[in-house]
Amino acid sequence: MVKPKKEAEITASGIVLPETAEKEKRAEGEIMAIGPGRILENGQRAPMEVMVGQNIIYKKWGGDEVKIGNEEYKIISQEDILAILEN
Repeated sequence: MVKPKKEAEITASGIVLPETAEKEKRAEGEIMAIGPGRILENGQRAPMEVMVGQNIIYKKWGGDEVKIGNEEYKIISQEDILAILEN
C-alpha cells in the first residue's frame, strides 16, 4: 500500500497553480504497508524487495486507488515498482 506524494501547488519558480490547472500525474509515494509476497508457480512465496517507509516511483496507471478515512492510497503490485528512492 502506497501513499502517493501530493502534487505541488506552487512551481519551483514560485507560481501558484490553480485547481483547474492541468497537473502531471505523479507516480511517486511512500510505502505504508506490504504483503507477504506473491506465490510462485512452484508454490513458494517470493520475498518482498521493498520495506515500509521507503519512497518509490511506480507505474503511473498501475494499482487500485483506495480511501481510508480522509487519506487516499494506492494498492500496487511489486512488479509495478520502477525505482526505490534513497531518503
